[in-house]
Amino acid sequence: MTAPFFSPDLRKKWRQPEFILIGGSSLAVGALLLIIISLLSQEHHEAKEDAARAASNIVQLIEADVLRNAELYDTSLQGMIKAWQRPDLINLSPELRHLVLFDRFTSARFKGDLLLLDKNGYILADSTSIYPRPENVSDRPHFQEHAQTPSPDLKVGGPFKSRWGFKDWCISFSRRMSAPDGSFMGIASGAMRLSYFKQLFRTVDIGPGSSVSLINTQGYMLARHPEMAGRELIGEDFSQTPNFKRILKEGVGSFTSISALDNTERLYTFSRVGDLPLIVVVGQSMSEVYAIWRRNAQLVGIATSVLCLGIFGLTLLLGRELRLRRQAQTELKVRAETDPLTGLANRRKLDEVLRVEWLRAIRSSKPLALLMVDVDDFKAFNARHGHHGGDEALRNVARAITRNIRRPGDFVARYGGEEFVVVLPETDLEGARIIAETIRQGVQAMPVYGGGTHPLTVSIGLAARVVKSGEVLSELINAADKALYEAKDRGRNRVEVAGL
Repeated sequence: MTAPFFSPDLRKKWRQPEFILIGGSSLAVGALLLIIISLLSQEHHEAKEDAARAASNIVQLIEADVLRNAELYDTSLQGMIKAWQRPDLINLSPELRHLVLFDRFTSARFKGDLLLLDKNGYILADSTSIYPRPENVSDRPHFQEHAQTPSPDLKVGGPFKSRWGFKDWCISFSRRMSAPDGSFMGIASGAMRLSYFKQLFRTVDIGPGSSVSLINTQGYMLARHPEMAGRELIGEDFSQTPNFKRILKEGVGSFTSISALDNTERLYTFSRVGDLPLIVVVGQSMSEVYAIWRRNAQLVGIATSVLCLGIFGLTLLLGRELRLRRQAQTELKVRAETDPLTGLANRRKLDEVLRVEWLRAIRSSKPLALLMVDVDDFKAFNARHGHHGGDEALRNVARAITRNIRRPGDFVARYGGEEFVVVLPETDLEGARIIAETIRQGVQAMPVYGGGTHPLTVSIGLAARVVKSGEVLSELINAADKALYEAKDRGRNRVEVAGL
């Protein structure tokens, strides 16, 4: 037999603050909708025109900013081409040649890499390195377009994901380099990270429920604010949507239509960015377009006041509940993942971090290093100084280890007893050996506890490898542990490397 609809448990659930907020917000939205419906019948045409003019001003501001940055990139490209064509450039040192080619570009915001490519797509000069990377990018569409088209004009390509460094979405600005006879000699190309447009769009007040987008003339989305949760819009093809076809055909203007993304009716105002193959589109929610007429004398004033007070109160209530819950969850999480003696992460947190870094190392094909650190002759130390002295010694060792790992991604945890583990992502064997030796020396340099004659030392087992798919984490841990035992067997106070 089914439970009654308004069972005690259900009534108790609906009395919780989050459900009270949802109910109050729903009532507020309903009242606002009624107000909007009652006022939309007045001066509808003027509201649309005012909104279109305001959006047009926003579009022009964005267009001017994009054009200015495009000109900066183009200036860098032309300067690099002219500098490269100088016969005396080859006589400069690599450092000075790099400075001559890229000094302007290094000041550009949200810059990607600036490359000079030969006719086969190999890198001749690279803004990210004095010595060019041995890479070939002839598969890039903008490179192939330059190779096939003799036009020397600036071209905008993308979107594409950068292969190096930040691995971000980018568009490219590029120019063709031609020989005196007009033959293809290569290109100069600069990448602009699309996060630039996200940052630019965040500075624009477009109102709730509205959006601002940048699309290229091929129909690919380059940037949109606000982003849609759970959906990556960058690189998505909108060339077949009715709205884009109309925008591409008209070039500049405005119209009202239903969004293909969320089925929301919006007023679209758009313009081509100069001669570039880019289009700025501002989509204003129609509810915001007509919000100025939400004044219907006493009804609007009373309803707005009540709703604002209700929403404010409910928001405070939810904020308080969420804050208390977050504080409690954070405290419990910290306690569950922290070793109470040393303040380091405990074995539970270590296992979690190791799994994450192992999977990341498999995806990135970058090395992962592991240090097993054990305090030498700790039982004898405990016997001499008691458990209090042993606890203080472990805390001092923990601090010494922590002081000597400084990268944000490096991680240290207490493995158990007098043993510690250090996880070093993206660290090869030599780098890990340097860190391990620094830790060993740091512990040895600690003041001798209790006026003794022998300093506290540690033995360290090191294992590092480039992780491949199919390998298991336990192999790396076992290798580091075996190296630790070798360090112990060979006299302690030393670093031993696992033979992987």
